[in-house]
Amino acid sequence: MSESISAVLWLLTIAVGRPEGVVRLGVVTATLWTMQVGYLVVTHRATRVAEGGLSSIGVANGVTMLRGGLYAVVAGFVLVPPDTPLAWAPAICYGSGVVLDKLDGWLARTIGRETDLGERLDMAFDTFGFVVAPLVAVVWGVLPVWYLSLSAARFVYRGGLGWRTSRGRPVFDPPEGQLSRYLAGMQMAFLTVALAPPIPASLIAALAPFTLAPSLAVFARDFLYASGRLPRNSRAERN
Repeated sequence: MSESISAVLWLLTIAVGRPEGVVRLGVVTATLWTMQVGYLVVTHRATRVAEGGLSSIGVANGVTMLRGGLYAVVAGFVLVPPDTPLAWAPAICYGSGVVLDKLDGWLARTIGRETDLGERLDMAFDTFGFVVAPLVAVVWGVLPVWYLSLSAARFVYRGGLGWRTSRGRPVFDPPEGQLSRYLAGMQMAFLTVALAPPIPASLIAALAPFTLAPSLAVFARDFLYASGRLPRNSRAERN
């Protein structure tokens, strides 16, 4: 067993290019994966009673956890220089996670069941992916630092709703539609391309404002609806 571990570490050192890079990549990935498993355990316990005592995590949620693991690997490359021979890994891992994002929903609808646990995991890892992928791209000099506003947008949005709730102000559901989902898919595709080494950084930087602006605009629109500043024909107040 020790010989196998040594061989794996030796191969990783060759691939990453520096021994310290292997340690950093491994520590970040392992730490984040452990935190994800902890989140799964806590969330599963919290939702089990509401879902009729469902004890099995399910195949679909297993796929979602695999997606989280791939995003954790992407996060590890924040501490790895961009000239690493493994420069393709973030794009491959993030792109694979995007594919799994579509697969876990299909599995839940076809061979399993859609659950509150699955919805929470999916949202958590979507948000996590939108943090780590832009961060690696910014650290590697591919995207401008202001693109991290995409990572902050959901936290600002949720924080704004929480602030209103804590003060007893009404919070309304934003209008349903496919626009948010479409823009999220566009962001995932763009970030996958941005992380791919052959794509010129100048081209990515030129496209960045046109891909970022619509997503930020939808967050702003949804908050205006949720806070009642924009009217809708029929809006339901959240409990």
